[in-house]
Amino acid sequence: MIIEDAIRSLRSNPRGIRFNELAAICDLFFGTPRQSGTSHRVYRMPWPGDPRVNIQNDRGMAKAYQVRQVIRALEMLKNRLNDAT
Repeated sequence: MIIEDAIRSLRSNPRGIRFNELAAICDLFFGTPRQSGTSHRVYRMPWPGDPRVNIQNDRGMAKAYQVRQVIRALEMLKNRLNDAT
């Protein structure tokens, strides 16, 4: 899965994303969460500023505002990768 595909998938229905799907996308692009095992998973970002993405399991679904945070983080990662090449 490439970043554009992940962004497109998340944008298509931010309210209908399962938590496990969002967690798998975050694991793939951001690595192992620094916190897990609870209803929250916290991922550290490789850039300054707000260096984390927090996602929460809400009865099997991801919260829409957190999906939008992941989309923004993926876009930032995509831009950083494009700038590096």
